[in-house]
Amino acid sequence: MTDTQSPQGLPEPPPIGTSALPPDTFAGHAVVVTGGGTGLGRAIASEFARLGAAIVIASRKPEHLEQGVRAIEEIGGQVMAVGCDIREPEQIAAAFAAAEERFGLPATLVNNAAANFPVPAEDMSPNAWRTVVDITLNGTFFMAREFARRHLLAGTSASIINVGASYAWTGGPGFAHSAAAKAGVKNLTETLAVEWAPYGIRVNGLVPGLFPHEDMTADIQGNLARTSDKDECQPALRVGRLRELGWAATYLASPFAAFIAGHTLVVDGANWQRRSLTNPTVVTVRDQMGKGPFVGE
Repeated sequence: MTDTQSPQGLPEPPPIGTSALPPDTFAGHAVVVTGGGTGLGRAIASEFARLGAAIVIASRKPEHLEQGVRAIEEIGGQVMAVGCDIREPEQIAAAFAAAEERFGLPATLVNNAAANFPVPAEDMSPNAWRTVVDITLNGTFFMAREFARRHLLAGTSASIINVGASYAWTGGPGFAHSAAAKAGVKNLTETLAVEWAPYGIRVNGLVPGLFPHEDMTADIQGNLARTSDKDECQPALRVGRLRELGWAATYLASPFAAFIAGHTLVVDGANWQRRSLTNPTVVTVRDQMGKGPFVGE
């Protein structure tokens, strides 16, 4: 590229409703998606449904379950909702039992549910730390364990996709709780992949970049609002489109990725690898969040 050429960024993906895999790739299969009623989880669930999967949406919140069911039904998919707090193994077992009774043993699990909110580490309460780690890391393990145990007993193959975050590698200033938990999820993905591959259970990770959506929490939306132009802040010169994450998830769970295990696929247009030739001025997390000096309790 010469200096006279204008950067174009990465091209737009095919339109909504386009499938990246053959029709009915997941026909006869059920897919459990935690947090599948909103945002990224709903986008992932929708792409599985378009490829013939029956969808099981797991969430603690009835309104999220209703939203997820409505979204899948609108595209003609089969769907059921199960109330489930993924921090509670007994609730997880009950959710899988209900799913199995309706659709048979689910063949794919997408561990999408997580907790997150920006906060300087010195302001973080012990309860905030415990809650985020409990949902994001412990919940992912409890779901994967229950799912795998059922397949081990049945002698059937299966696929697990754990949704992660790029700050599992880099650390996440302002997100110490979530970054630590997601680092655990990445390590867990690699560990379980080795343990369970001999039994036909593949475990992979999926890391989204910036995929703005209406279900983002108010504090995260506030942080984004302080960025003047999200597209120009990405090497791709655009943010992600929700369907692109769904396509990545369906590929990882498909027969076409049968030899991929223990891998974490980052879908962010190269944003997390970006480095500047010169270091920008350091702005503290407190200043970035518009907070005053720390004053203690």
